[in-house]
Amino acid sequence: MSVFNHVGHCVRDLERARRFYVEGLGFEPWYELEPPDEGSDRLLRLKAPIGSKCVYLRRDGFVLELLYYADAGTAPAHDRVMNEPGLTHISVSVDDIPATCARVTELGGEVLDDTDIAVAIFVRDPDGQLIELLTSSYPATRDQA
Repeated sequence: MSVFNHVGHCVRDLERARRFYVEGLGFEPWYELEPPDEGSDRLLRLKAPIGSKCVYLRRDGFVLELLYYADAGTAPAHDRVMNEPGLTHISVSVDDIPATCARVTELGGEVLDDTDIAVAIFVRDPDGQLIELLTSSYPATRDQA
């Protein structure tokens, strides 16, 4: 048997990322931990010292792990394209897309205005992660198909 656990997201500023997801997208803090370098170095394939800190956030049964590496640092980010293999984006339904977009900007994210199709738009978090904002009514339209 297998059960979904979480999705990990590396960030450059843990407090900024936590604030963005909690205050901007409605995630709730769950728990935090600071795993020891010994063992983590092998699991993560990073050279010690690592100094990792993990913040787990929840929303609607989804668990997002924010990962920060105080000692190992963060590799440079690059803009991913939607047809690049691997995870492409996180999708969140919201009650008010324009209000959420305003909050995204206030919290250091970026709204990709050219992607706005009224029922969905893409934004980036402060670390560049793509997030699709959908209207809260979107799941209901999916069930009718």
